Amino acid sequence: MELMTVFVSADRALVKPAFRLAASASSMHSSGMSDLDLDHILRELAAREPIFHRREFGTSRADLERMTDSNFWEIGASGKVYQRSYAIETSLARYENGLEPHDWPCRDFTITVLTDGLFLLSYILEEPQRVTRHSTIWRWTDEGWKIVFHQGTLAN
Repeated sequence: MELMTVFVSADRALVKPAFRLAASASSMHSSGMSDLDLDHILRELAAREPIFHRREFGTSRADLERMTDSNFWEIGASGKVYQRSYAIETSLARYENGLEPHDWPCRDFTITVLTDGLFLLSYILEEPQRVTRHSTIWRWTDEGWKIVFHQGTLAN
């Protein structure tokens, strides 16, 4: 399978740079996925980032469990590893206490097909006090999108 990457600008509009790994919008890749399909997936996943900060995708325990793979884990900007249960509990406490952040800008989205139904989404998040690079592995399932892995790394 050919790895394929698509880029998106800060306003989540599709950007097709010269060095893009995918070919033309009408091409099909060994995965059977066209660039148009991948563009749609990129937009869909970019709208869900930063994960756990988009209330429109749910704020209940059931919502958070539904959006995360049972083996979900993440590496924080500090380098510390967090399991699914911690991510869910922390998110629930933040929602309950009204400590939800503002709509932090995300930019420079890229998506890479890892294998059928598994995608790596990367982007830059601009928080008030820091800039971080984020990577999320998403899996498409019969229940919808599930987060398998996430990492945030300080960029400044």
